Amino acid sequence: MGRISELEEIVERVDWMSPIDYEILSFFASHNIIINPSSLAANIDYGAGYVADRCLLLTENGLLEQLDGPMYRLTELGERFVAGEADASDLDGADSY
Repeated sequence: MGRISELEEIVERVDWMSPIDYEILSFFASHNIIINPSSLAANIDYGAGYVADRCLLLTENGLLEQLDGPMYRLTELGERFVAGEADASDLDGADSY
């Protein structure tokens, strides 16, 4: 099973995650990059405001790290989550949005 299929299955098991979170995490997993929500939105075909909101939620749950700007990157937990080595119980906030 490929990494994207595994990530899709993981996202389906996390109640608060939506399809955009799968897209965001897939993008970061495929690109070792630090990026702002507007540029990320342009690459995954969602609105910049919505992407910014979801990036904040993913940050609150430890999957992304917010840097100055705001710029985001995948955390070590995010990398483990994408790889299927962490699950919903490992997430910091586990909040719904």
